[in-house]
Amino acid sequence: MKSRKWLLGIALTSVMVLGACGSKEDGKSNTSSPDYELTDVKFPLEEKVTLKMLSQSAPLAPNDPNEKLIFQRLEEDTNVHIDWTNYNSDFVERRNLDIASGELPDAIFNAGAGDYDLLSWAESGVVVPLEELIDEHMPNLKKIFDEYPEYRQLSTAPDGHIYSLPWIEELGEGKESIHTVNDMAWINVDWLNKLGLEMPETTEELMAVLEAFKTQDPNGNGEADEIPFSFINDGGNEDLKFLFAPFGEGDNDDHTIVDNEGKVVFTADKEGYKEAIKYFHEMWKKGLIDQEAFEQDWNTFVAKGKDHRYGVYFSWDKANVSGMNESYDVLPVLAGPDGRKHVTRTNGMGFSRDRFVITSANKNLELTAKWIDKMYEPLQSVQNNWGTYGDENQANIFELDGDMLKHLPLNGEAPGELRQKTEAAGPLAVLDSYYGTVTTMPDDAKWRLDLMHEHYLPYISNDNNFPRVFFEKEETDRIARIETDMWDYIYRKRAEWITNGNIDAEWEEYLAELKRVGIDEWLQIKQDGYDRFVKGTE
Repeated sequence: MKSRKWLLGIALTSVMVLGACGSKEDGKSNTSSPDYELTDVKFPLEEKVTLKMLSQSAPLAPNDPNEKLIFQRLEEDTNVHIDWTNYNSDFVERRNLDIASGELPDAIFNAGAGDYDLLSWAESGVVVPLEELIDEHMPNLKKIFDEYPEYRQLSTAPDGHIYSLPWIEELGEGKESIHTVNDMAWINVDWLNKLGLEMPETTEELMAVLEAFKTQDPNGNGEADEIPFSFINDGGNEDLKFLFAPFGEGDNDDHTIVDNEGKVVFTADKEGYKEAIKYFHEMWKKGLIDQEAFEQDWNTFVAKGKDHRYGVYFSWDKANVSGMNESYDVLPVLAGPDGRKHVTRTNGMGFSRDRFVITSANKNLELTAKWIDKMYEPLQSVQNNWGTYGDENQANIFELDGDMLKHLPLNGEAPGELRQKTEAAGPLAVLDSYYGTVTTMPDDAKWRLDLMHEHYLPYISNDNNFPRVFFEKEETDRIARIETDMWDYIYRKRAEWITNGNIDAEWEEYLAELKRVGIDEWLQIKQDGYDRFVKGTE
């Protein structure tokens, strides 16, 4: 489970920060750069200098980030060379070992730091506060924080300091954000048409459609190889949580919603949650659910999807699974047993506060701050996020048309793979105001937003979601410990009940176990954090 991995990461970080010094296996030192005694820094510098940074890259990215055109241009523009120690795998463990060695670099780019990491590093003197550097030497980020104070608040630790710089990507605002729904449901319209079936509009009609998919050979091959309904259990975007909504409050990856009175609500102990599981158990009894759904991984899931074996499945974008074709369409929002249509908001948002930290070994704070502030220039942020233009050795995400970056057709290139090869990631900000002025919106994003507007947004009743609250260190630790037990239990029982039934007989025992592992304390911590956040935005 994700929470268990997080907890192990917390423990490892604490040990590494406080442990004895070690040495790097490759013999390369991360020791920070000398003091260049530069003030009133302006780019490009008259003489080239070097900063040392630790980083991580995606599997398809070059081992040396300086091979990317985006970083070559930055070096030319600034006359600052970056000496990277870059890891393509096991980044967290190797990062923590490097920190424990005592030979700190100047900064960590794509730091991947959890809140507990940041607070532990701050307490141990590994990183420095950044708010004064932002206000004095980072005009691009300061402008964003001044215009959108919620991002400054989300970046600020409970002690009032900012220890890391954020990644911000806006694609729609509020309920209209592309992150409002992650696990979209897709239905095989070829099979509907073959069998002369109407698009289902209720949960009852969906059950009947799935039964027809199972029994009437919609792919026409004479074999019973159709899979009416599939998902990845606890698979995030590929989970079946979307279909809990017709039965009540619904569910999301965090099992957390905020009602319109500002109350934080846990979703996985409600009567509607129980009724949804009964519905899925009925599917299972009828043989409609993929027999591999509770153990399959992404590769297995996609392999069957590419063969169009699914009647209904879940994913962020059908292009990732069944392909960008007309065979699948969005399953409309279904009316539940009481006739109500509802969509549960996720707590997703285009924000992460973990993208860049400056270490206490850094002797060139102004230089580093001004270099990293260039990441928040609009044109640079857009490239950091998606990739660049003018690369003569591989496909490009953009063409530069005057002062505007226009997305190019990919012509068969996989967008995710191309991004890995060309983007910088790291700290950046892509704001809604940039679309049409600095860049075009990616075609796939616009298409998805249009689908959400057409099918989902009218049925989202919650005005707010749960934000990325920066909890106290003790709160973060306690949440992680509770979730380690609670998440495992929730998904184990969900799978048992869908496959075996018996939820009514075991429901009270289930509620008692949630109390035992700390659900009441967990909810109180979440409520306190939400109230602090709301107060800070008033």
